[in-house]
Amino acid sequence: MVNTAEVQCPRSINDEDRARAQMYQLLAGLLSSPPSNELLRGLATLQGDETPIGSASRNLAALAQRTTSVDAEREFNNLFVGIGRGELLPYASYYLTGFLNEKPLANLRSDLMARGIKARDNVKEPEDHMGTLCEIMAGIITGEFRCDSDLPSQKAFFDAHLAKWAALFFTDLEQAQTAVFYAPVGSLGRAFMAVEADAFAIQ
Repeated sequence: MVNTAEVQCPRSINDEDRARAQMYQLLAGLLSSPPSNELLRGLATLQGDETPIGSASRNLAALAQRTTSVDAEREFNNLFVGIGRGELLPYASYYLTGFLNEKPLANLRSDLMARGIKARDNVKEPEDHMGTLCEIMAGIITGEFRCDSDLPSQKAFFDAHLAKWAALFFTDLEQAQTAVFYAPVGSLGRAFMAVEADAFAIQ
């Protein structure tokens, strides 16, 4: 959804940061468009453990095994598109003010401009869409953008644009009436955002 006028080569990152970026990329993909059959097959191989992220990963894998791309697309449309609107509105402005295209979006656009990040010309979604914010976080972590990619830069973006509403959004997704496949996506996002918030809190 986003690009830069000058994209630099991704920086060398450790395994932990690579895993964080991959999680953000996964959430970005699932929230931006319905999963393909190829992605569903990949999700079906996810392994888990006893942590909240591990448990959500296991549940997502189990549902991916029995979900077709047609079913996932129908659910995606019910959740995020709908007739007029979907069950959820995954935008920072809506969650923080109750309205679309409000001050949180303006603040985000100012931040993106300062970081040299801009939306692709063919993207119609406002930039404060949760999928876009996750995509941007992944790019900051990997050093895809010309802006600083160190932990202070990551923390600044997270605190400004995700910390105040991400957990609530993913909880709503987890509990949405039309969510089946996307319920564990909500669980995964909620658990991951909690880990990120705790990690950034000690920086």
